[in-house]
Amino acid sequence: MKLPEPDATHSPELRSWVESANVPGCEFPIQNLPFGMFRPHGTNKPLRPGVAIGDRILDLAAIAPQRNLNELAAKGRSTWKALRRALSRALSDPKQARSLAKYLLPMKKAELFVPVTIGDYTDFYTSSFHATNIGRLFRPDNPLLPNFKWIPIGYHGRASSVVVSGTPIVRPNGQAMAPGAAAPGYGPCQRLDYEVELGFVIGPGNALGRPIPIARAIDHVFGVVLLNDWSARDLQAWEYQPLGPFLAKNFATTVSPWIVTMEALAPFHAPAFARPEGDPQPLPYLADADNDARGHFDIRVEMYLRSERMRREKMPAHRMSAATYASCYWTPAQIVAHHASGGCNLQPGDLLGSGTISGPDEGSQGALIELTRGGKQPLALPTGETRAFLADGDEVTERGYCARDGFVRIGFGEAAGVIKPAARL
Repeated sequence: MKLPEPDATHSPELRSWVESANVPGCEFPIQNLPFGMFRPHGTNKPLRPGVAIGDRILDLAAIAPQRNLNELAAKGRSTWKALRRALSRALSDPKQARSLAKYLLPMKKAELFVPVTIGDYTDFYTSSFHATNIGRLFRPDNPLLPNFKWIPIGYHGRASSVVVSGTPIVRPNGQAMAPGAAAPGYGPCQRLDYEVELGFVIGPGNALGRPIPIARAIDHVFGVVLLNDWSARDLQAWEYQPLGPFLAKNFATTVSPWIVTMEALAPFHAPAFARPEGDPQPLPYLADADNDARGHFDIRVEMYLRSERMRREKMPAHRMSAATYASCYWTPAQIVAHHASGGCNLQPGDLLGSGTISGPDEGSQGALIELTRGGKQPLALPTGETRAFLADGDEVTERGYCARDGFVRIGFGEAAGVIKPAARL
């Protein structure tokens, strides 16, 4: 498996003539250059592909023949690499400032959108820590089912309800069975939760019936977004057997507006998860030496909550959890290879969720159901309020970044949403 390698575009000495990109801690320095879709606020202009640089958006369509990011994703790694080098040179060369400045728009004056047209969305279940924590709630004597260590578990989600950061999230109505009840009832979800995830955007697809070998799986991944898989736990507990999640998951999934490319992530590879002694080794179609050595990514993810009262009192958001994607049991190449192994044809713009990212330590659990032990141990907010699950008015914000000595830190933006009351029946 040939993974992207760091090159001149990752040099920590590189600076941009867009001064905001050089500010320490900037999410979008010249070493990042993520892609998104935008248009100026207050207009009905067609959406345009853009590149985030500092606090500006460079109109990609004005300087390269790209109508949308699905087209770019489909072109493959050689095109992505060449475009990245051209953008890096253009945005670091002061001689090009005058000619390109007219194509820059302040980010605060832009409206951002889901960055690709998503044909299909699949969500995986790749953290053994998350799976074990959830399993303990329902199967204390057998928390981790045996198939987890053999196969990347996933389910097909709903692409039409994937929304961009900032979109309000309406509390879903649904059917649930209350404890001790003789029959289910229908009404607003009472156990609304979030899940801290990443989303992998597919680049070139594969033909129907033709699997993707793991050695070439990363060539089919265009980049990464933040992803919050909103979950209605009471609905889920009633409906998930025998076929898995349905209405408990399909009402909304929030993604960040910027696709951080695999090229940008080249300095932040990590070894595959170190399987405990006695765990089975992956079957041959999921095994690769390069994947073992550096097929994972040290992407740090954090979730924040800000209640309506906290916003009213101008208090900062409270960090609920922090973890690294490198703690997950299965790597991106393995989930891509497995998804296509039966002959499923992936297509440019398809979205693959990582599953909830939870680590081994307290405070690294990526969902409230884990942090509160199924709602039995509510968490305290700085105001004195408590949360077992989400309340109306809560603002939930996922953030992510990569940092490593010798390289510039890069960010992912945010995937945020405010909970609105359920629709009236």
